[in-house]
Amino acid sequence: MSTIRTLASLITASLPAAASAEQTAVGLDERIETLLAPLTGWVERIILFPTPIPGSDAQMAFVVLWLIIAAFVFTFYFRFINLRGLAHGFRLIRGDYNDPRAAGEVTHFQALATALSGTVGLGNIAGVAIAVSVGGPGAVVWMMLAGFLGMSSKFVECTLGVKYRSINPDGSVSGGPMWYLSRGLAERGPALATLGKVCAVVFAIFCVGGSFGGANMFQSNQSFQQIVGVTGGSESWFADKGWLFGLIMAFFVALVIIGGIRSIARVTSKIVPLMGAIYITAGLVIIGVHIDQVPAAFALMFSSAFGVSSVAGGMLGVLAIGFQRAAFSSEAGIGSAAIAHSAVQTNEPVSEGVVALYEPFVDTIIVCTITALVIIISGVYIDGGGMSGVELTSEAFESAISWFPYVLAVAVILFAYSTMLAWSYYGLKSWTYLFGETRGAEYTYKTLFLLFVVAGASMQLGAVIGFSDAMILAMAFPNLLGIYFLLPTVRRELDRYWAKVQAGTLQTWRENMRR
Repeated sequence: MSTIRTLASLITASLPAAASAEQTAVGLDERIETLLAPLTGWVERIILFPTPIPGSDAQMAFVVLWLIIAAFVFTFYFRFINLRGLAHGFRLIRGDYNDPRAAGEVTHFQALATALSGTVGLGNIAGVAIAVSVGGPGAVVWMMLAGFLGMSSKFVECTLGVKYRSINPDGSVSGGPMWYLSRGLAERGPALATLGKVCAVVFAIFCVGGSFGGANMFQSNQSFQQIVGVTGGSESWFADKGWLFGLIMAFFVALVIIGGIRSIARVTSKIVPLMGAIYITAGLVIIGVHIDQVPAAFALMFSSAFGVSSVAGGMLGVLAIGFQRAAFSSEAGIGSAAIAHSAVQTNEPVSEGVVALYEPFVDTIIVCTITALVIIISGVYIDGGGMSGVELTSEAFESAISWFPYVLAVAVILFAYSTMLAWSYYGLKSWTYLFGETRGAEYTYKTLFLLFVVAGASMQLGAVIGFSDAMILAMAFPNLLGIYFLLPTVRRELDRYWAKVQAGTLQTWRENMRR
């Protein structure tokens, strides 16, 4: 009750400010920002509590440290599965071992595309720009390292997601941390069973909040900023009409999420490869034109990563920024991707864990690196005039390709759109875990999700990004706590599966069709 009273007092306290804003004839966007900013600030302070870094003025959110330590542990515990599983994962993605008769709703490729749609996008386009503008080029090195280690985290959580998923009577799948925390820990005894139930509920609550924040409001916010940028900036007709843009975006989101995971997978499996190819190609063209500057750009990144001016403090400060943006970009250890991967058609949990290795690899190592090189080569992060986020990335691309901001505007909107689609599914599964698999619960969640699309486009980046980081990163606390107890289970699954791979006894697609 005290929490409810606190929330009520915060909202009530903000109402006079909203009224004042109205009296001074500001737009609807600013009134929404005035009303919601105190609430987002409160959530950020509670969840993203800062931890001072010894020998540095910098601070790192404890949750980021929690994520990185887990990624290190998983990488060594599974003997660098993030390297030795890549070749087999590629064969799985291209369909060599697809089994249409297995339980599940989507193929390995569709599951990966859906999960990638929740990560590849604004975390790479806007997130890298934020990291470089705040922490300098060196932050990118730590982003890449965090992405490499995060591949192991994705392997563990997606393997568990398939192993402990629930197959519903209609053939649909419910899976993810809610299920492997409650079911997996229950196998370890009564004491851990209680812990598992608590972790599952806490995770589901944070996932619902994350689906409204970073996966929804942040996406619509940055999409709107890009539209305003290419249509005249402060003089644009859209400049004070974020709510209208939000309504349009919400309409198109609603068209797809009504159909569930199959509909979402069909759309994302087309959008993600197309827009990814366009974005990466444009980045490579710019890098190719300035190929002589690439060695210097990498040298700058690595020298900055270790603190050119203040060795210990500089390095740790930049590390903190890079790790935090990487955690938000790849979501490795957060547990969200396991919800999408759980819907895959397979009888082998480890097979989807191996496929999931490609998420951080594509997201944080490939796409983020290309974005960073374009920003550094262009030099706009030095004299960007205070720009950050997607505006800085757009300026970097425009410096080499004058018309690219229009392409980027389309890419940003489609990336944001696909992210919303994926996270609407994550949030929905968490919501129905809490309130039951009923039509009423499903429609209630989808309605709220669409309302937050409008709210996000109407708020300023500062309020949105704090809320985004807080709710999404907080999911890591219950997720990783439970996973530590389940590592022996994953090890047994991996050893059994890898023995099949090495013995050549896994059935191929043609063999599965003949069964």
